[in-house]
Amino acid sequence: MRQHIDTIPVWDAFKTDCECPLCELRQTNEENYVVSFTGGSVMEPDVRVEVNTKGFCARHFKMMMVGDKRLGVALMAHTYLKQTMARLGESRMAVQNVPARGGLFSRKAPAAGVDLSPITDSCILCDRLNATMDRYVYTTVYLWKKDGSFRSTLASSKGFCLKHYGELLKAGPEQLNGQELKQYTDMLNDVEMKNLARLEGEIEWFTLKFDHKNADKPWGNSRDALPRTVLKLRGKE
Repeated sequence: MRQHIDTIPVWDAFKTDCECPLCELRQTNEENYVVSFTGGSVMEPDVRVEVNTKGFCARHFKMMMVGDKRLGVALMAHTYLKQTMARLGESRMAVQNVPARGGLFSRKAPAAGVDLSPITDSCILCDRLNATMDRYVYTTVYLWKKDGSFRSTLASSKGFCLKHYGELLKAGPEQLNGQELKQYTDMLNDVEMKNLARLEGEIEWFTLKFDHKNADKPWGNSRDALPRTVLKLRGKE
């Protein structure tokens, strides 16, 4: 999967005027997956089996319940609930069958801890979205390596949210080494720090505009500095 190169959507995202092109890609793909899961694809047998096993996280259940698809979501929730009840029953039986400690001073064994995270933390949509974003990060490094014009586009971009900035730094050694890896890392660092400094100035001016002495001064690029700063720090929801 990591070798599948999606150059067109990555190029399109980097051509937008945004604080993080990978966040734009994530939002677009998340919305597309929500539409897919509330459409006909969820009736495909293999997809339905996976939905019944993994279910959805709270965020994606909430996204799917918007609009006129509540019946389809309810049907998925019902079958996922039934399978979850069966799995919990199996876990309960496993705890009850834990043997007691033997020996001279034998006593009843404490109930074994049950890890419910495979149930509570699973989400088929998150899994697919994360796999897609891994591929886009891989493709970003690939384009930087193979396409000089993409290097220029990245160098003139507004950088990334901190999460995707870290993922791009981590992904570099998968395809690059030596001087090439140094050039890639240096460019990412330069672009990110330059744009963090730009944003810091913009949000500072946003705060200063609340001083009555600055009321008549122009906003410049600071009017929407707060949501863009939050995006830079924590990514796009």
